[in-house]
Amino acid sequence: MDLHLANPNLVDPEFYVPGLPVDWVTARYGIPADEVAKLGSAENPFGPSPLAMAAIREEVGHIHLYSSWTAEPLREAIAEKYGYAPENLVCGSGETEVIALIIRAYAEPGGKVLMTRPCFPMYHLFAEAEDRRPVYIDTPTMSCDVDAYIDAIEPDTRIVFVTNPHSPSGTWLEEADVRRIIEAAPHALVALDEAYVHYSDTPGHIHLAKEYDNLIVLRTFSKAYGLAGLRLGFGVAHPDLIPPLLAVKPTWNVGRLQIVGGIAALADDGHVDRTVAAILGGRAHVTERFGELDRFRLVPGTRSNFMLIEILDPDTDSTRVFNGLLERGVIVKDGSVSFRGLGKRYLRSDINLPHRMDRLVDALADLP
Repeated sequence: MDLHLANPNLVDPEFYVPGLPVDWVTARYGIPADEVAKLGSAENPFGPSPLAMAAIREEVGHIHLYSSWTAEPLREAIAEKYGYAPENLVCGSGETEVIALIIRAYAEPGGKVLMTRPCFPMYHLFAEAEDRRPVYIDTPTMSCDVDAYIDAIEPDTRIVFVTNPHSPSGTWLEEADVRRIIEAAPHALVALDEAYVHYSDTPGHIHLAKEYDNLIVLRTFSKAYGLAGLRLGFGVAHPDLIPPLLAVKPTWNVGRLQIVGGIAALADDGHVDRTVAAILGGRAHVTERFGELDRFRLVPGTRSNFMLIEILDPDTDSTRVFNGLLERGVIVKDGSVSFRGLGKRYLRSDINLPHRMDRLVDALADLP
């Protein structure tokens, strides 16, 4: 079949590369599932919020009924938690859907979308799929050079993505620097992606959406709340920014189970606190253990539940190390495959419980 595509970028599209599942490693290498350290998807080591699970079970009998098309009960709960009104919020089937809505609503075909390189791939994948133009600022130090980023904001820049903590390095921007970027782009929409903010051990910068009418702050339920498979995220912004996003989203993009699960998870501070404490402990543990290695180093400054590993050995590269780790039952991300512009010298690994960090370090030490 030879059908015409209105967007030539979709003729041979690039796809997101997720972390491998445990059963893939088990099938390929015969390693029992409980012996595989899955460190390529930044998932919650304790599983889903128990309160969310209870709410979902109770709601299952109602899935023959349509949900609120705006996810209004969830918008109300998020608004109450963070001191906003429901009109400040848009909810999506994962934060990734909200990113797609932003690109569709706030950049015209050919419009410039500014991002670092490397970055969360969905920024440029969605931009290209919608025939928008990604504009990159390289980050050789794996942290955002705020002055360079501000210099790259042009009069025709439509969207500015700021990821905090940064992906894939986990480095952190203080509030003053975030404000500088927002104030340098009054004509553009600044999308502050705080998907991993719980692990920064700060409240994040979600309060800034009260002050700026060109800012949307994005968050997800996939990480600290442990609801990655439920698919739920949201954006907080000035009320005038929300209606265009509601207009372009699929009508019932958030279902009843997502709504009740999200509401319950927001109240589950105990689960979040336990998760964050465990990740902070795992971060300290793995940082110390990496001192034993001379062929690899951690890129310093991560404030997330993942870390960037630099390969110092010139006789190997990220793909060889990635495959060697798989053979030893450890799943990470090959930077050259998962992040455009990262090259062959880096791997991204989750930060997880200490025994899984030991599996990673021991496997790296065991590589020939």
